Amino acid sequence: MINLAGKRVVLTGATGFIGRNVAGRLLEEGAEVYALVRPESRQKALLPVHENFHVLPGTLDTVSDSLRMLDEADGFLHFAWGGVNREEIDSPAVQSANVTGSLQCLKEARRLNCGIFMDAGSRVEYGITSDGVMEESMECHPVNAYGKAKLEFYRKAAELCGNWGMTYYHLRFFSVYGSGDHPWSIISTLTRELPEGNTVSLSACRHRWNFMDISDASRAVIELYRHSGGRAGQVRAVNVASTDTRVLKEFVEEIHELCGGKGSLEYGTFVQAKEGALSICPKTEVLRQLTDGTWTETTTFSQGIQRMLEDGGRDEED
Repeated sequence: MINLAGKRVVLTGATGFIGRNVAGRLLEEGAEVYALVRPESRQKALLPVHENFHVLPGTLDTVSDSLRMLDEADGFLHFAWGGVNREEIDSPAVQSANVTGSLQCLKEARRLNCGIFMDAGSRVEYGITSDGVMEESMECHPVNAYGKAKLEFYRKAAELCGNWGMTYYHLRFFSVYGSGDHPWSIISTLTRELPEGNTVSLSACRHRWNFMDISDASRAVIELYRHSGGRAGQVRAVNVASTDTRVLKEFVEEIHELCGGKGSLEYGTFVQAKEGALSICPKTEVLRQLTDGTWTETTTFSQGIQRMLEDGGRDEED
């Protein structure tokens, strides 16, 4: 296994929900973190204050210039990706620019002689499956431009890393939740509105879903990195998801109960996104395999929601 103490790790997307939690864990492990951060980011105040955390101003368009001061690094974690809002998630131009910038990050990782490159993929790469089952070996048929771009980058990066002998994990995150998540996510909305006695508009919530607490999701990234030592040159897509898959309504009702029954739930009134109400039932055997069978979650859904309620429903727009 890899000891992360003293490792130099480049990180993009450090101001994002997953990125900043991963940054915190890297620092706890003793790593030296070099974070590419947009100068105009409103989230810079959320970044860690630590002697081993170094901010490098820049964007995906300027990644080569921003990383010029580095001549070597051990790992590159690429979590930056623009256009994740509803206005731009289906924009081919915006998503194409993400692919171009991400490929530049990968080339920088090679220049820095990184042993491993990990990036944030997405469950939407799978597209619509008949039973909701999503497994890494499946053929993918994404519906929107965002999913198509994530898959395009994975395919291009997989070929390049295979040729270079660089370990590459494409992390397909499912529904990660926790304090600091986007304010419009269903869990952020419920944990914010229900305690205030408000009504929350929802879909019918009859489809199956999967939620993973941010503490487990960020720890999964670290454990994959730690166990990658004996897998030099491996190229894998990895579902980062919980083993707790149920009908969405069960999760919603559990949150309502944890909120003391306050507020009300209005099913069937929320307008669905382009893909509609699709079930997701991720397989997580690859995550367990790549961590040598040691991977287990430590936070139950109830514990994660309780933590959010205790935090007062803070989100990253606060």
